[in-house]
Amino acid sequence: MAVLVGLGGITVAAWVYVVASARRMASESVDTMDDSMASMAPMMGAMTKVQPWTATEFALRLAMWAVMMVAMMVPTAAPMTLLYAAVARKAVAPHPIASTSVFVASYIAMWTIFSLVATVAQHALDQAALLSPMMVSTSAGFGAALLIAAGIYQLTPLKNACLKNCRAPAHFLSRYWRNGNLGAFRMGLRLGAYCVGCCWILMGLLFVGGVMNLLWIAAIAIFVLLEKTIPLGDVSGRFAGVAMILVGAVSLAV
Repeated sequence: MAVLVGLGGITVAAWVYVVASARRMASESVDTMDDSMASMAPMMGAMTKVQPWTATEFALRLAMWAVMMVAMMVPTAAPMTLLYAAVARKAVAPHPIASTSVFVASYIAMWTIFSLVATVAQHALDQAALLSPMMVSTSAGFGAALLIAAGIYQLTPLKNACLKNCRAPAHFLSRYWRNGNLGAFRMGLRLGAYCVGCCWILMGLLFVGGVMNLLWIAAIAIFVLLEKTIPLGDVSGRFAGVAMILVGAVSLAV
């Protein structure tokens, strides 16, 4: 129960942050548009000039990505985490709650590393003028290419291998179990690596629907959760991959 409450608490806190950030960015975008409409010259200047990021802005974007990954990915790891806590209580582990916390922290650490890569990618896209103020791709071709790439990856052996480990908590724990906090840390990192390998390109689709589009964020999070947990999630994921390829191809053709 303590582990379940902890997972729920950090997930809710992360979603509160994401919702607040999305509303703040939407408000700032509207204010910027209103200011631009007051004068056509400043608006044209803003359209043609790419603003460099400051160190503070980079740090804020990194924090946004990291917290968003917690909101989206911690629930998908809940079955694995709860099983780990149950096994730790029966194994040679004097502090099962502490080791479970280490397990979750190292899992989040792996997604934080991914968040750093995502922030760098966002910076590159922003400097190439491929993102709107709401972090949506301004290039139909780029968005279509992301969809096709995500669809193709859904069908690859690497995707399937990573997803198998995420979908089989008992198999994962029996294969990689290590005692103690150090063992929990290593296991959490390994699980995080498998989850990143499974879902990294799906997170790239945030640039298609909007990094701060709450409905789009929720849709991807639900898709990942179902893919990892429902009986035929791996099969439905392949069908979704084919659909992504088709939608991307149609977008390119149009």
